[in-house]
Amino acid sequence: MLKALVTDVDGTITDRRRRINTAAIEAVRTLVDAGVRVVLASGNTVCFMDGLCKMVGTDGTIIGENGGVYRRGFSGPLHIPGDQKICLEAFEVLNDHFAGRGVGLELLSAQYRFADVAFARNIDPDEARAVLRDHHLPVRVLDTGFAIHLQAPGVNKGTAMRELAADMGLSPGEMLAIGDSENDIEMLRAAGIGVAVQNAPGPTRAAADWVSESAYGDGFVEAVKKYYPDLFSR
Repeated sequence: MLKALVTDVDGTITDRRRRINTAAIEAVRTLVDAGVRVVLASGNTVCFMDGLCKMVGTDGTIIGENGGVYRRGFSGPLHIPGDQKICLEAFEVLNDHFAGRGVGLELLSAQYRFADVAFARNIDPDEARAVLRDHHLPVRVLDTGFAIHLQAPGVNKGTAMRELAADMGLSPGEMLAIGDSENDIEMLRAAGIGVAVQNAPGPTRAAADWVSESAYGDGFVEAVKKYYPDLFSR
């Protein structure tokens, strides 16, 4: 049996309105009670993830800021492979560029972030990528569907998952990963089995080993029942 599950949050264990899918939470608790280690992986901040882990019932092992931070358990040290300095530099370049069109960029949860930066989805991410290329800033522009994130090169949920797996005494091949967005692609590819829920875009679906028939949190439940059948046939 796969020893750990790494799952995205928004769009994967929620519905289309970003409300937590209660059946998905019940499925997570079934896994946790059976000894399967569950890791929540998101673009969100550590403080957000802490509250979610406590309410859902996991042990606090997280990947946050799209791989920019990770931690094993609530009491474990916070690892920060991301580089926020270069992300802030890129943000200032983009802010200056789009200000000329009367578009202001406002950082989201800036005081709670350690590795990346995030702001509202009010610009074209492809244009942002082109601007940063022109300024020779190798910063990734991620559109998660909920915010635009800037992340240091070589940092993503997949790299964080590999490092976290080693910290947990596991190999990535012993992990099931589930996601819905393009920022989940590296994570799905790195896992032993990668699953995309039905609402995922084409590139994410192509990176997955299997795609659920149902969307959002219902697709998550479908996936865990498929890959942990003994736990859900009782």
